[in-house]
Amino acid sequence: MQLFYNPNINEATENFSFDKEESKHIIKVLRKKDTDILFVTNGLGLLFKTEITLASDNKCTVKILSFEKAAPSKFHLHLAVAPTKMNDRFEWFLEKATEIGIHEITPIFCDRSERKVVNAERFDKILLTAMKQSNVLFLPKLNNAISFKEFIKQKNQGFQLIAHCEETDKKSLKSVLKPNENVTLLIGPEGDFSEKEIALALENNYIPVSLGETRLRTETAAIVACHSVVFVNED
Repeated sequence: MQLFYNPNINEATENFSFDKEESKHIIKVLRKKDTDILFVTNGLGLLFKTEITLASDNKCTVKILSFEKAAPSKFHLHLAVAPTKMNDRFEWFLEKATEIGIHEITPIFCDRSERKVVNAERFDKILLTAMKQSNVLFLPKLNNAISFKEFIKQKNQGFQLIAHCEETDKKSLKSVLKPNENVTLLIGPEGDFSEKEIALALENNYIPVSLGETRLRTETAAIVACHSVVFVNED
């Protein structure tokens, strides 16, 4: 199934048109024509079966034939991850985490972060492309990038965990996770969280966890954490 995206449609929508860029792709590149069937999601769990009524490369219009709704997730996974020095590594994480099934992502700037600026617009496009390519019906929420201290002050859902590399008392992530529980997990930059950041997290009731015996890159640690949580919640 080839999946398309329109964030403005819902159960009450009967007809809609794609924007010029998407219309051109559908008609000129994919060579779709009148009466062809397209499957579209709004990124909120709805899958629409539509039929092209106007095959225009400026404004491809479709009518909705039917729709189905995916079951809501029984858990919520929120990863707060420090942007990597090399942009492509963080973008790789965004793509793979979307494929695996992440729900929410917050880029966080830490004491040892080497990157203090992110391109949110590009990140959004990567998430959207990954959602469509992997036939996922829920578009992950990408929050604005904030500082570690700001993030810690927020009220976050479920188990609050911090993965770090310091030789201190930590629990394995596997031992902490439970099915159908919300998880908020912090992943630090290449130089790890500072001792002050770890102490601040513990003061705010974050549980320190280990992701294994080897030292992982930031983006690898984030993927390991993401897959671990999703795996625990598989039926």
